[in-house]
Amino acid sequence: MNYSFFAMVSRMKYIDRWALMRNTENESLDSHSKEVAVIAHALALIGNKRFGKSYNPDRAAVLGLYHDAHEIITGDMPTPVKYQNDDILCAFKAVEDSANAKLLAKLPEDLRDAFAPLLTGEGDEDLQLLVKAADKLSALIKCIEERKAGNTEFSEAEAATRRKICQANIPEADVFVEEFLPAYELTLDRL
Repeated sequence: MNYSFFAMVSRMKYIDRWALMRNTENESLDSHSKEVAVIAHALALIGNKRFGKSYNPDRAAVLGLYHDAHEIITGDMPTPVKYQNDDILCAFKAVEDSANAKLLAKLPEDLRDAFAPLLTGEGDEDLQLLVKAADKLSALIKCIEERKAGNTEFSEAEAATRRKICQANIPEADVFVEEFLPAYELTLDRL
């Protein structure tokens, strides 16, 4: 029997994010997921080293890799649409769940239970908070990059994303913002 799960996951490189925004450089779901994985791993390590947590950084990274896998099927739903009201958000959550079920069906049955929590985050609630923070940090980095390229289209998104990160009150994300985010403002020569 042939299974297409990994062939579908490899198609993340074809899914563009920020569809409603004028971009100076397109961002694929693939590159976004990799960045979220790297940042989630870092946040878990920060939590362990600075705040006495016992996160599994490797698990955080893998959850980051798969956190938006449903978008292979659904595409990237723009934030202003997705969060317009509770009815739309609830309906979109059902669409995400359906997409995840379709992806899981593309695996052999004996692997589905191992991949299901990677797609849904269920059972990893503490790490899921870090992945969500990493997702917001990745969005903020995209906004910074667009601003640096002279694109003002992302100005409001940058301000709103900064507020959301601050309001989330996740100490690991606060450390990342304070200690690592400023370097994203630098040119290659200054890095």
